[in-house]
Amino acid sequence: MAKKNIILYCFILLKFVLHYFAIGPEYELHGDELLHLDLGKHLAWGYATVPPLIGWNSYLINLLGGSVFLIKFFPALFGALTIVTVWKTIEELKGNLFALVLGTVSVTFSVLLAHNVFYQPNCLDILLWTLIFFAIIKFINSEDNKWLWMVSISFAIGFLNKYNIVFLVLGLLPAILLTKHRKIFLNKHFYLSLLASIIIIFPNLLWQFNNDFPVFHHLQELTNEHLAKLSRLDFLVDQYFQFAGSFIVIILAFISFFRYAPFKKYTIFFWTYIFTILIYLYFNGKSYYTTGLYPILLSFGAVYLEKLLRNGWLQYLRPIVILLPILMVLYQLPLLVPFYSPEKIKQSEFAKTYNGGKLPSSFASMLGWQELANLVDDAFDSIADKENTLIHCEWYGQAGAINYYSKQNYTEAVAFHADYINWYPLDEMEIKNVIYLKHSGDLDERAISLFETVTLVGEVKNVNAQEYGTKVYILTGAKRSINELILKQIQERKDNR
Repeated sequence: MAKKNIILYCFILLKFVLHYFAIGPEYELHGDELLHLDLGKHLAWGYATVPPLIGWNSYLINLLGGSVFLIKFFPALFGALTIVTVWKTIEELKGNLFALVLGTVSVTFSVLLAHNVFYQPNCLDILLWTLIFFAIIKFINSEDNKWLWMVSISFAIGFLNKYNIVFLVLGLLPAILLTKHRKIFLNKHFYLSLLASIIIIFPNLLWQFNNDFPVFHHLQELTNEHLAKLSRLDFLVDQYFQFAGSFIVIILAFISFFRYAPFKKYTIFFWTYIFTILIYLYFNGKSYYTTGLYPILLSFGAVYLEKLLRNGWLQYLRPIVILLPILMVLYQLPLLVPFYSPEKIKQSEFAKTYNGGKLPSSFASMLGWQELANLVDDAFDSIADKENTLIHCEWYGQAGAINYYSKQNYTEAVAFHADYINWYPLDEMEIKNVIYLKHSGDLDERAISLFETVTLVGEVKNVNAQEYGTKVYILTGAKRSINELILKQIQERKDNR
């Protein structure tokens, strides 16, 4: 076995080891992961929050038992395949062992460590962006049309995974027009492969049409609740922090497109980066939406830096350059992955400097779920008429947590939020009792008036949990049809989207 292959396999193994040990024992699944798992119980060509691919993946996970090991396996796998793609890209660019190791270390010890911890579409999204760039490099070097097909198929899969990949295409098209590669528009395989990708994504487009394009409603909610509050300056600053330890490698990639003769034919990647970043700035996107741009740049930068550090005393800088990403990740670790306990994270100097000593919201959304599920189970145990009892939550994280961690198997928790609004079992039960989860404040008088008795079961006590203070109520003996009230609420919410 070649020495290079052994090193690559070691990096792949390291990737899996890192992600299985990156999460401390105090933490549970993330709220988003819990939603994605429930999508697998309701297979469709689309969902209100995401395209269908993660739902299909979740179906497989649930079919195999739904263990945490399986849930974490897929993001680690996609991260490992991203490493392999970077490795193969560097080989295509004629990089040697130093470039291969530097590029792989730069990708492994970066924000991808955080992305690949969570079962979310981002992991596959980053891999597919990298595959598209790799296929473009192969096409530029060989003019073999099979690589055009790989670009189109990768885009189609990416579209079914996360609509974010559309912004890559919007950045790529003007970049093609600016370079000599515009001749691709005269290639019939460009259009044939494009047609193939449209055929693949068409069922999802049809689903969107038949369901009044929920993707646009979701984007509007996202804009109102999150994107409108973001700073464009923070977006640009975060581009640095995603790959802080290897940012010099990225800068050198940009330089190489204009100074290093073998890379001048690849200026399309420079312009794709510029146009894509400008598009995200215009739409005020989140900083992590751009992560897929960087693995390919790290490949170019690693090869170019290998050439710069090949002679004389400059060779001694090579170990330092490789160590920098690792050291930076160790420094960022408290806010990068949930490795340390919540208290240790809040006491760390990095957290105090960059986050005011607060626990990141993504980590807080990994706490308190089992405690909440236990309260729901206690509530269920105290109800005689279990078959006509509904579990009503305020948001998808609560519903997903109950469905994963609860021991009762009479019904699935639901909420007027995300895709759960479509899953109320109104045709399966005449609701007489409700277990109601209330995150803040007390239960309103209108809800109390609908039932004979209302009892507080308890509340989440974990002060570090996002759900701290969430109360669980039992509402028994409905005085009127709860099914009709819920159906009316669902219709009103859909009409007001």
